[in-house]
Amino acid sequence: MLSSTEAAWMLSYEVMSGPLTDPSVWRGALLWAIAFYVPLSAPLSKLESSLEESDIPESARQPTLVISSLLLALCTGIVTQLGLSWLVGPGWASSFGVVVVGWSVLLILANTAKDD
Repeated sequence: MLSSTEAAWMLSYEVMSGPLTDPSVWRGALLWAIAFYVPLSAPLSKLESSLEESDIPESARQPTLVISSLLLALCTGIVTQLGLSWLVGPGWASSFGVVVVGWSVLLILANTAKDD
């Protein structure tokens, strides 16, 4: 049986600690994942070509490609957010993620306007 002190300690969030328990790290990681999704999806053409040559059914190829690109972007986003959080703090790292997403949207819009 747990004492009241141990039970109170287990109910508190002191049990879970570390950088991945901070919500701002996850928000920033998602922003970085959005920012990295398109640039990281382009190199996955090798995976796409290998999927076409494999024995995987056609119905599973597209989900495999989408899931792998999302996981790659999310992992890169987490690593970037943690690295920048260590350098400049979680708030600033998330702010940089917002700037990069905005800059990416601006570049995409400028590129489509140039193509027209």
